[in-house]
Amino acid sequence: MTETTPNHTLTVEGWAALDPSGKITPFTFKRRENGIDDVTIKILYCGMCHTDIHYIKNEWGNTIYPLVPGHEITGVITEVGSSVRDLKVGDKVGVGCLAASCLTCDFCKDSEENYCEKMQLTYNGTFWDGSITYGGYSKLLVANKRFVVRVPEGLPLDAAAPLLCAGITVFSPMKKHNMHRAGKKLGVVGLGGLGHVAVKFGKALGLHVTVISTSRSKEEEATNRLGADQFLLSSDPSQMKSCARTLDYILDTVSVSHSLGPILDLLKVRGTLVLLGAPDDPMELPSLPLLFGNRQVCGSLFGGMSETQEMMDLCGKHNITCDIELIKPDYINQALERLAKNDVRYRFVIDIASQSMT
Repeated sequence: MTETTPNHTLTVEGWAALDPSGKITPFTFKRRENGIDDVTIKILYCGMCHTDIHYIKNEWGNTIYPLVPGHEITGVITEVGSSVRDLKVGDKVGVGCLAASCLTCDFCKDSEENYCEKMQLTYNGTFWDGSITYGGYSKLLVANKRFVVRVPEGLPLDAAAPLLCAGITVFSPMKKHNMHRAGKKLGVVGLGGLGHVAVKFGKALGLHVTVISTSRSKEEEATNRLGADQFLLSSDPSQMKSCARTLDYILDTVSVSHSLGPILDLLKVRGTLVLLGAPDDPMELPSLPLLFGNRQVCGSLFGGMSETQEMMDLCGKHNITCDIELIKPDYINQALERLAKNDVRYRFVIDIASQSMT
C-alpha cells in the first residue's frame, strides 16, 4: 500500500498497521523534504517497545491509521539543513519518543520537552506542518535537530537503540530523585526491558541493587549475569519482611496491576517509589505505609532531550547497552506476538537495513 501527503515528496519504504487487527504489512509513504532545521537519517535499527502493541491494536483508543510504529531509532545522518551546526553527515545518531513540542513554554525552555502540553510523539503524533508522524519501522526519517541525539562512538547502534526509550525512561527518574549517590540502595521491580537497564545503571553509578520479581527463575539472571547484589521473590512474604525498611529508592517497571503495599514496606523512612509502568487497571495503594514511613510515590515519563543526551553519554562512558534479540523486518509480526507474552530477553530490535519490502 502507498500513502501520500501534500507537500511531502520523499518516498520511504516502511512497515505499518492499517487497522486494529495487530498485523504489520509493508507500506510505502511520503516524508517531508529536509528543511533548514532538519537532518535526514538512514535508519539502521529500531527497537520494539510494548507501547507499539498498544498503538498498533488501538488499545488506548487514539491510534491514527495507517500507523508506522517505532521510537527507538538509530542510524546515520545523510543530509543536514543549513541551520544545523552540531550535527553532520555521517554522524551516528538516535531519535526517541519525541518529534516536536512548542519550544516556548517553561518545560521546553528547561529541556523538559516531554512535559510540554503540545508535545508530539515520533509516531501517531502531529508535526508542526500538520502531518501525522511516522516512526522507525521504516528506512528513512527526517527529524528536527532539537530531537536528535548523538550516539557515542563505542556503542553498537543495534544494542543502543532501546536506550532511546527504555534507557531514558529509567535514567530520568534516577537523575531527578538523586539516585546517583554511590552506596545508596536501589530496588528494581521487574526484570524486563526497563528493569535490566535499571540494574545496569544502578551498578554503574555505584548503588547497591536489589531485583524484586514474582519469578524465581530470574534470580540467577539478576545476580550472576547482570550483577545485582540481591534478589527478592515478591511472592515470598518472609523474604519481603526480612528486607523491610532497607531500600532508599525503588523503580517499579511492571506494567500490570499489582499492590504497592508490600513494595512500599521495603523503603526506608522518606524513601521514594517511582512508577514507570502503565497498567491498564488501577493499582492498590494503601495509605498506612505512606503515613508511617513518610514515603513518596510518583510517576515518571521518558526524559527531555538534554537528559537523553546525558544518558547516552553515560552509556558511552560505562559501555551500557540493552540486551537484545536482533530480527529482520519479516519477523515483526511474530516478534509482536512474543512481545505481548514477554517472550524476549530483553528487547527486540529490527535490523531495518537488512531487508527491503520486495
